[in-house]
Amino acid sequence: MDSRELTLTRDCDAIQIPSGNPIVLPLGTSVIVTQSLGGTYTVATQAGLARIDEKDADALGIDPSQLVSEKKTVDGSLEEAVWEQLKGVFDPEIPVNVVDLGLIYDCSVEKSDAGQTTVNVKMTLTAPGCGMGPTIAADARQKVLMLDGVDEAAVDLVWDPPWNQSMISEAGRMKLGLV
Repeated sequence: MDSRELTLTRDCDAIQIPSGNPIVLPLGTSVIVTQSLGGTYTVATQAGLARIDEKDADALGIDPSQLVSEKKTVDGSLEEAVWEQLKGVFDPEIPVNVVDLGLIYDCSVEKSDAGQTTVNVKMTLTAPGCGMGPTIAADARQKVLMLDGVDEAAVDLVWDPPWNQSMISEAGRMKLGLV
């Protein structure tokens, strides 16, 4: 689907990149999908880049019944499953997941006395001023909540230590052509 020009089939909620401001792309807008990763779509418009969420994929002509958004069964460690889920979260401008970018600093799974399971994630961004931070954090939280057995999830943006390129995994470096 990447790099094809499409015409929106209806008005569509989107988020401007990099400001993070919500916008509405009107019916008939021509867009080019530049990235379709993790259930979100980065599109180029005449006004710049925007991100379209999975719930609005039908505006791009994508059949919503083909999208997977149900709870996922966890086989094995819940913490390992959380890390795997976080690999489905992407910065809309970078085709590498947040785990391989080195943006996830901590992940903990806590079980309360009442039996509730909460996942706490600490993540950062490639730049502190990135307007997409709350959106990327919300994506991460939603991915974690898709795991069976997770009752609550919190994703906190942190800035210490500051992110740098040395935090990118080998797989991420290869994807970005840094090796």
